[in-house]
Amino acid sequence: MRLIHPMTSGDVDLARVYAYPDGRCVRVNMVASADGGTWLEGLSGGLSGKGDRRVFGVLRGLADVIVAGAATVRAEGYGPARPRESWRPLREGRPAAPPVAVVTRRLDLDLTGPLFAEAGPDSRTIVITCDAAPRDRREEAARHAEVIVAGHDRVDLAAAVGELGERGLGRVLCEGGAKINAQLAAAGLVDELCLTLSPMLIGGDASRVLDGPASLTRLHLAHVLEEDGFLFTRYIRSPGEPVR
Repeated sequence: MRLIHPMTSGDVDLARVYAYPDGRCVRVNMVASADGGTWLEGLSGGLSGKGDRRVFGVLRGLADVIVAGAATVRAEGYGPARPRESWRPLREGRPAAPPVAVVTRRLDLDLTGPLFAEAGPDSRTIVITCDAAPRDRREEAARHAEVIVAGHDRVDLAAAVGELGERGLGRVLCEGGAKINAQLAAAGLVDELCLTLSPMLIGGDASRVLDGPASLTRLHLAHVLEEDGFLFTRYIRSPGEPVR
């Protein structure tokens, strides 16, 4: 893999180029085809490659918490993040793996599945929901996960990010899907976008990185990496953009 912006020589230290800034940071990580689609045959993995999987692993190792919408968790068959030997220097003073936080209004989750049953005690899965969620499902979820109630009729993502920060989980990695990404952007919460561009044209009806209400977040390009035709970009909220 080579860094093509800004230009440099030598090997790339992924942990360094993707290091979180100080303070709270909400980072969105997605892979998309060259024509902007975010899944192939319903899954993002079909767009990925070896380099993308390496970046994906480093981003998870750097994060305090991994956030994903319930639809993404179901479609991609999420389990808990598993500790890796390579994460040891990245996670000094923190649990060996970050917890996964699932955003869901209806709580239509398999609460006995691997994401909940196999999570370690130091990285217990988190469920982020709202007051409108069925009370019996909230009570059931609380037996299998830590539950955060944020918002009344729908999940208030600004409140949810605040609740995560109160728990010391300020370095947030959002893995989508596109609807959650759009809601974060509309709420002015996206600080960074890490976008892998896959050298494929796929057409079809795959969603874009954001699928939801119109919003505008101005970004500036921090870096571009290249490997095997894949481009690995990191965009950061432009100076002067409001932070909520």
